[in-house]
Amino acid sequence: MCTWAGLDGGTPAVASSATPEPTAVGPVSAPDDVLRVEHIAKRFGPVTALRDISLHLKKGEVLGLLGDNGAGKSTLIKIISGFQKQDSGKMWVRGRPYEPRSVDDARSKGIDTVYQDLALIDELSVYHNLFLRRERVMKPIPLLKNGEMKREARTALDEIGINIPRIDVAVARLSGGQRQAIAVARTVNSDADIILLDEPLAAMGVKEGAQILDLIARLKEEGNVSIIVILHNYVQVFEACDRVSLIQDGLITLDKPTSETSVDELTQLVVNEYRRAREEDRAANANGGGASPPLPASSAEPPRGPAGES
Repeated sequence: MCTWAGLDGGTPAVASSATPEPTAVGPVSAPDDVLRVEHIAKRFGPVTALRDISLHLKKGEVLGLLGDNGAGKSTLIKIISGFQKQDSGKMWVRGRPYEPRSVDDARSKGIDTVYQDLALIDELSVYHNLFLRRERVMKPIPLLKNGEMKREARTALDEIGINIPRIDVAVARLSGGQRQAIAVARTVNSDADIILLDEPLAAMGVKEGAQILDLIARLKEEGNVSIIVILHNYVQVFEACDRVSLIQDGLITLDKPTSETSVDELTQLVVNEYRRAREEDRAANANGGGASPPLPASSAEPPRGPAGES
């Protein structure tokens, strides 16, 4: 049972049913790791987004990253992708120290990302967005190879199975699911062998989402690409992922193969997190009543990456 001393030195306030604090998973490595992250921390002013994050990704593996809104999932993705710089901690890619200077630098090292906001330019066509910052250009005169990009864009979209009848229209005219498919196709069609997917199914319907899950399954079967994917649907996690890591309060509190955990275990960990928050709130009210609530980690999320940096 946890107790907190009263502000006036009198009878301490007592939490009625103290919930255990989460324990951080320490650094783990495997011989076939392509990415290793150890003790990553990140603050935004007074808010701590990541406290002590350690994870690893094996070759050909699909790692599901779970956590409540504001837990720090997107912040971690942005650090790995080179958009944000961590305050402390180290990273390795294929056994070598990894300190990306930018998104382009991370991409040159084989890491590409689908951001939560998709990073598309509404005024550009479908095929121009597919080749954003990786345009096919003639030499020596730097003119765009529009015909070549159109053909490759159509092939990339057909491979995913998403129906976009015209690829010369502005993406502003497309549905949310179609826009999401373009962002996924752009990343999968790159030369990256480490792909980071930040909620790739967020704007998709059931049919489109199933097609993206099928794509992830195909990439996993081929074994050439390693994937970290942020998902909120536990059923999708167990369908698509080899292993799952749960972020709570800026810490990795669970890291298990999906075959060794369950929906019930994941749900219980999240329920415990809400219980702890309620207990802390009640204790604060009992001790002073006027204490300001802590800033949510979600307020620490940095601005979305510019469209040209995805």
